[in-house]
Amino acid sequence: MSRIDDHLRRRVRAWLAHDPDPETRAELEQLLANDPDEVARRFADRIAFGTAGLRAAMGAGPTLMNELVVRQTTTGLMRWLEPGASVVVGHDARHRSHRFARAVVNEVVRCGGRAELIDGPRPTPVLAHAVLDRGADAGVMITASHNPPADNGYKLYLADGIQLVAPADREIAASIDQVAAAEEADPPAVVAAASAASASEAASVHPTVTILGPEMADRHLDAALAARVAPTTADGPTPRVLYTAMHGVGGEHVMQAFERAGLPTPAVVPQQFHPDPDFATVAFPNPEEAGALDLAFAAAEAESVDLVLANDPDADRLAAAVRDRDGAWVRLSGDQLGILLADHLLRHTATDAPRMVASSLVSSRLIDALAAEAGVDSIRTLTGFKWVARPIVDRPADTYVFGYEEALGYCVGDRVRDKDGISAAIVAVDAVAELMANGHTVWDHLDAIAARHGHYLTRPLSVRLDEGADDASTFDVGALLDQLVADSSPMAGVAIDAVDDLRTGAHLPPTAGVIWDLSDRSRVIVRPSGTEPKIKAYVEVIATDVTDGLLRLDQLVAAIAERLGARS
Repeated sequence: MSRIDDHLRRRVRAWLAHDPDPETRAELEQLLANDPDEVARRFADRIAFGTAGLRAAMGAGPTLMNELVVRQTTTGLMRWLEPGASVVVGHDARHRSHRFARAVVNEVVRCGGRAELIDGPRPTPVLAHAVLDRGADAGVMITASHNPPADNGYKLYLADGIQLVAPADREIAASIDQVAAAEEADPPAVVAAASAASASEAASVHPTVTILGPEMADRHLDAALAARVAPTTADGPTPRVLYTAMHGVGGEHVMQAFERAGLPTPAVVPQQFHPDPDFATVAFPNPEEAGALDLAFAAAEAESVDLVLANDPDADRLAAAVRDRDGAWVRLSGDQLGILLADHLLRHTATDAPRMVASSLVSSRLIDALAAEAGVDSIRTLTGFKWVARPIVDRPADTYVFGYEEALGYCVGDRVRDKDGISAAIVAVDAVAELMANGHTVWDHLDAIAARHGHYLTRPLSVRLDEGADDASTFDVGALLDQLVADSSPMAGVAIDAVDDLRTGAHLPPTAGVIWDLSDRSRVIVRPSGTEPKIKAYVEVIATDVTDGLLRLDQLVAAIAERLGARS
């Protein structure tokens, strides 16, 4: 067992004195007595603040999510904002989310700002909309989206209603680090006084904080329903829908959305409808994961429905499933659903202002073809809705119709400048209802689009970088990307026409990744995961014959797997 040196012991004691949460203080005291190696690990670094804010497992110490980290982060944010800034705060139903949200609002007030707290667990899109609706200088959502139950997070929006990007992320991170360093240097007497005050404040919300009631959820629904372009009519066919909230906060909000949209109330998966921070029925609360929709599919059989819809736990993502031609339930890929929504919205929007759609560079290029067909600009961005939604503010004279990324993120219109699984759900029902009215299935319609533009076949691939390694953190992703850029040999027998090293920032803001454009119009994109020791590849083949295209897709996926695996 390692010994804790005097410097680390002083840091830990300072942390304990500042931490207002008796639960995490007791946890750290126990580690200090019994597991000094774990204490050293937790104090070796600090949880990184970036363009996605914070996200980590909950626990004591600066590398994990806890009330002191939340308070220090908020202090750093308030020092970066203008004096007297207003911040609207929301939270989901995860463990400690409400407590973290109270810590945010109390710290905003302590720093001289104005805080508004959305009452009760709400979907992330409600908070994202509230930032614009309330004219706030910033918005904080306490959520870890679809992460495991042990995690929580701190998601930050600025006044434009979009998650922050560089250089704001670096500037705020530096401000947070200054706050944390100053607290570590506090004399013991000052530290003890600060701790007592923080503990007292944490017990309740500061009396000057404005509590925003159910009206904020209603105002988000107004925005969601305003995004409809061809509402389903009562005299036409309407798909029978089954919905699952995946143990998250979307359930009641989605039911209200359907009611206000004049749509029949969906059947639900009762075991997953109410918020449960332990996500009792799923191994991983993400509708993209294998098996996550098993209960929904079983309920769909019993209810005889036409369409299954699923939100992730904070309801910013949407998954959709329909029966395949053999009658089995199958989830649409993120690209398939994105194309269906884009096609529906493009066919039913026409404005005086130029229109645009946006998508992340790893999403299918079929949206470019649809946009060109409709005479609409198609903007490709880096991954993440901090980029996909940014054309809304970069091109204010243009009408933002739709944005999407293949990881089940969809943004309809410009009033929620982030993924919104509620507005997307309503538009998805309208799109399927229109197909039914014309005697078509989802598959018929995708085939019709392919007949005009070709089959755009996509498949993701993940390769772990830590298999067989003693320490994955030492893996040199930069060296791997250098080797990939230098390797211009044919891929699956097809010549590489162009290699784009995304680190150079030639066409987009610099980011880690490589794009290969092949001579047969196929494309392969490789980028490191932002949250795991993985390299992710996104493969797309364009073909006139689907069978040939699938064969080609298999060959390319195998080729890139071999190319990555040889260096992992």
